[in-house]
Amino acid sequence: MAKPLIQYTATGRRKTSAARIFLRPGTGKFVINTRELDHYFVRPTLRMVVKQSLNLVSAADRYDVIITVRGGGKSGQAVAIRMGIARALVAANPTDRTELKRAGFLRRDDRKVERKKYGQPGARKRFQFSKR
Repeated sequence: MAKPLIQYTATGRRKTSAARIFLRPGTGKFVINTRELDHYFVRPTLRMVVKQSLNLVSAADRYDVIITVRGGGKSGQAVAIRMGIARALVAANPTDRTELKRAGFLRRDDRKVERKKYGQPGARKRFQFSKR
């Protein structure tokens, strides 16, 4: 009989991005929307953000990470992935929770872009006031 697949799932969100994380025991391989990490996130800072939660608990080479992410830009997606990986790590090993929580990786950053109001040039910007 085949060995059952051990997999931890979690969701991370930021701005309008949502990332589904599948954490499996492995060698540290990242697959994001069927692409490698280096091909999906070209900027090294975004690759660093994605790996932060794994590096914090020294689990970078213990798990393979399969990710599907949608919405938003690359920066919001990277932070959403970081949050999802942190949640999956807590599901895998609850003793890592305090360390991840202290670093702020389990906190949802709920800031979103404010909508543009009608009759105005932007969300906060107003037309110049004139008395006459």
